[in-house]
Amino acid sequence: MMSSRRATSLAAVVVAAIACASCAPMSAGSPARTASPPAASAPSPTPTPEVEVSPAEEAVAAMTLRERAASVVMGHIPTTDPAVLHSYMAGSGIGGFLLMGANVPADEAALRQLTASLTVDPARPPLVAVDQEGGDVARLHWDGLPAPYELQQADPSASEAAYAERAALLSRSGVTVNFGIVADVSADPGSFIHRRVLGTTPDAGAERVSAAVAGERGVVFSTLKHFPGHGAAPGDSHATIPTTGMTLDQWRAADALPFVAGIDAGAELLMFGHLAYTAVDPAPASLSAAWHRIARDELGFGGVAVTDDLGMLQASGIDAYRDPVATAVAALAAGNDMVLTVVRSTADTAPQTVDGIVAAVESGALPAERLDEAAERVTELRLAIAEAGSGTLPCTTCEPAG
Repeated sequence: MMSSRRATSLAAVVVAAIACASCAPMSAGSPARTASPPAASAPSPTPTPEVEVSPAEEAVAAMTLRERAASVVMGHIPTTDPAVLHSYMAGSGIGGFLLMGANVPADEAALRQLTASLTVDPARPPLVAVDQEGGDVARLHWDGLPAPYELQQADPSASEAAYAERAALLSRSGVTVNFGIVADVSADPGSFIHRRVLGTTPDAGAERVSAAVAGERGVVFSTLKHFPGHGAAPGDSHATIPTTGMTLDQWRAADALPFVAGIDAGAELLMFGHLAYTAVDPAPASLSAAWHRIARDELGFGGVAVTDDLGMLQASGIDAYRDPVATAVAALAAGNDMVLTVVRSTADTAPQTVDGIVAAVESGALPAERLDEAAERVTELRLAIAEAGSGTLPCTTCEPAG
């Protein structure tokens, strides 16, 4: 194919030839004129496209390796002493804290004081999370709103209303992330998860999960759990690794539906369960690169992938999961953006996890790019919290209008 520059030159020559053909012939006595070659135009430099750098990318680029490693760790210590909590967060530099029952004081005002103590740098507040599903799993004991088992048979609008009120309750207490939307499906009353699910069928679950996300939007960041679905895998993941032979196609047609609905509704976090769908990957989903690819590439999830409590894997008694630090590194490598350990953890667990992540990056066991990606996703939520102040939290996973 002829280049555009060569085509332009050729066209100029043709035009010049046509013009010369209409000139009067030169007389014999006229001095010969030498035609000047057309001046070659200097090629225009190709403009370098501007690469837009997000505030989160800029913030992470300015972090040290240890700061990046710390930013993707969510920790926990069992105390209601604000001074102890502030010291823990300042010393570890971690990016999040999970409130459990042992962190919840007598009332909302005291909890607000406690959560405020978790912030070391107001420009980059931590993610303050809680499992506030309502009913059987409710850390804030003054939450008298409808529980999931009450919402299962109610109109989806009841789920939206309940989670909107619950989000407001959490926000007033200084909580910014709710690990509270159970997108699992179970119709079995004997299942430990049955009373916690919002739907006993995939379609019913999808409607109520979407409604719950809509209720929380703008007030707290929503989390869907326990991906890819606890209902299909019998057993309690607090003590074992529930396993199912369900195929990927079967999952797509059933247990995937509430997660798809919640992601489409704009949930900012997706919690990966310690569940083995052996037809997809023999490893638990929390440690499975295959399940993370499915969530990202197939379901279109663009938010923060967070592990369920990694201490639960340790409690399973399986030798491969005895070292919580090694498990945290493996979870990041698989595609999680934030790692969480509560069971069997101490005040040293989070700092040791940070050390392990740093060592893994330095050795090449964990690609630096993977850590950067995780840190950027977590930092995006933290910056959004800082920018919102006490106002509306933006939906960081929603597509811009227009």
